[in-house]
Amino acid sequence: MKVTLISIPVRDQEKAFKFYTEKLGFLKKKDLPLGGGNRWLTLVSPEWQDGPELLLEPGPNHFEPCKVYQDALMEAGMPYTQFDVKSVDAEYERLTKLGVEFSVKPSTMGTWKYAVFNDTCGNNIQLVEEL
Repeated sequence: MKVTLISIPVRDQEKAFKFYTEKLGFLKKKDLPLGGGNRWLTLVSPEWQDGPELLLEPGPNHFEPCKVYQDALMEAGMPYTQFDVKSVDAEYERLTKLGVEFSVKPSTMGTWKYAVFNDTCGNNIQLVEEL
């Protein structure tokens, strides 16, 4: 058994696609129409193109419990998921210059460094670096 797909809820797939590719640097893997203006839209890391795909899931637009959960996480300031990076400080600097808003600046907890940003699509995302 292995993980091949990870879903992240987004309220606007096109906006999310632009943010995740233009700001975060992910690459488009699949983009298939599903009807009703929805797409099977997946991205991959440029560093691991055969790795797990990130599905930009329009769930909050079609399933109220998904929207409630997403809103609750945002209100609590909790990340929906995390992405590992080589250097939290370097990514923080790069993304800040691109206009990405961070709610938690680079911080250290034990053997980990982390920061949290808003993906503009309803989610807080945590960057993590193992020290």
